[in-house]
Amino acid sequence: MDHQNVKSILVLILDYGSQYTHLITRRIRSLSVFSLCISGTSSLKSIVDLKPRVIILSGGPHSVHSPGSPSFPDGFVEYVESNGVFVLGICYGLQLIVQRLGGVVRVGEKQEYGRMEIEVVRACGLFGSKEVGHKQTVWMSHGDEASELPEGFEVVARSQQGSVAAVENRERRFYGLQYHPEVTHSPEGMETLRHFLFDVCGVDAGWNMEDVLNEEIKLINGMVAPDDHVICALSGGVDSTVAATLVHKAIGDRLHCVFVDNGLLRYKERERVMETFERDLHLPVTCVDATDQFLSKLKGVVDPEMKRKIIGKEFIAIFDAFGQDLEHKHGKKPVYLVQGTLYPDVIESCPPPGSGRTHSHTIKSHHNVGGLPKDMKLKLIEPLKLLFKDEVRELGRILNVPQAFLKRHPFPGPGLAVRVLGDVTQGNALDILRQVDEIFIQSIKDAGIYDSIWQAFAVFLPIRSVGVQGDQRTHSHVVALRAVTSQDGMTADWYNFEHKFLDDVARKICNSVRGVNRVVQDITSKPPSTIEWE
Repeated sequence: MDHQNVKSILVLILDYGSQYTHLITRRIRSLSVFSLCISGTSSLKSIVDLKPRVIILSGGPHSVHSPGSPSFPDGFVEYVESNGVFVLGICYGLQLIVQRLGGVVRVGEKQEYGRMEIEVVRACGLFGSKEVGHKQTVWMSHGDEASELPEGFEVVARSQQGSVAAVENRERRFYGLQYHPEVTHSPEGMETLRHFLFDVCGVDAGWNMEDVLNEEIKLINGMVAPDDHVICALSGGVDSTVAATLVHKAIGDRLHCVFVDNGLLRYKERERVMETFERDLHLPVTCVDATDQFLSKLKGVVDPEMKRKIIGKEFIAIFDAFGQDLEHKHGKKPVYLVQGTLYPDVIESCPPPGSGRTHSHTIKSHHNVGGLPKDMKLKLIEPLKLLFKDEVRELGRILNVPQAFLKRHPFPGPGLAVRVLGDVTQGNALDILRQVDEIFIQSIKDAGIYDSIWQAFAVFLPIRSVGVQGDQRTHSHVVALRAVTSQDGMTADWYNFEHKFLDDVARKICNSVRGVNRVVQDITSKPPSTIEWE
């Protein structure tokens, strides 16, 4: 999906590094308004080319007083005012507006973090019909505060401590909130965002998945020539399956899907996935067994980033070879490669503002974003790259992808390589992990809680522990169980299993899987951890 082809009003978010920035994007899309997030230090041309109706300046960890702190480009104020663009600053974004437009931001006498109460002090556009004196709980996270406002700005809400909580200049279309309306800890935050977009800015709620589907098909048909052939990398997951189904709808049998068994799949994944493709999806799929090719290249590699790079390179080598076979068969070499890259993949593969690079902090490279070789011969088609997981599932429903497939938990592109910590070829780590993972996932399904969990999996740890099994001392492997709940994979909470469930699963694993004598559970949220261990 290309933002230039989305026929919808755009709300553009300039990202200054807040851990909540992606939530702004999600909250606005949930109102059926299209939103995009780009670096807060993007050029003015990049902003102008997107033709936004509304621009939101996100929060961030910086101080406007710090040398090199990120800011919007020169000419930004003149552009938005001459084109009638509405601007909302959130937290750091409010402070940027105040400072850049001639006000004063100073270090606050008292910092404000966590839940705070604010009070409306002036009837205004931001809070709609809320009367003076109305109080609400919000989520604060700031040390600096606006002490003098630019000319024409008014304070419309203050915190319990008397600090500026909301400002506006209706004539110039600048607004600011010193708290985070996008988080659930601000109960009236969504109401404020809704009122701002629909009543203050006059935005229409016209963005939906049916339009995305039609626009994407049109885009693919315009990109792929009538005699071009396209390869699709199928992983068996939701993303690549929806991407393949969409492209197949656009170009038919000129799409050639390839499923690669890289030796890093889950228990019986190859057999189960191929059966589903053939029986339910009727997609043209070729299965390539490349187990030896991948594992030989991964032997001795322990660095997770290196694993991802190696796997990405080997995938492309296989796709190139597959393309040569297709060229012999059809007389024309495939030009494009379809991948199921999602928006969180793109966001997490970019570094932060103020770092000398681009926007959000680089958490990890994805083999379908940062792990591909620069000399790759195939051009990419990424029809889902501006969508979140729940939006992809909705698109899949429209495309009649079976529900059972759409509900599958996410599985990382590098497979079990990032769930075996260290060298994946050491001993029988992969076989042990497959057995443990199968017991864990099947137990979750048997308990009827699979659909309540965003993602669940086992991790093979590079340590051994002492145990007693069959009245004998053992020195065996340790495995970890991880299960989380989430809306989009950008943030996550650990799933709180019943103790009896965990007891049953741990017993079953230790009794069934030779070589394991200890089971631990990961109870860390994201942040501070990522969902996957590597």
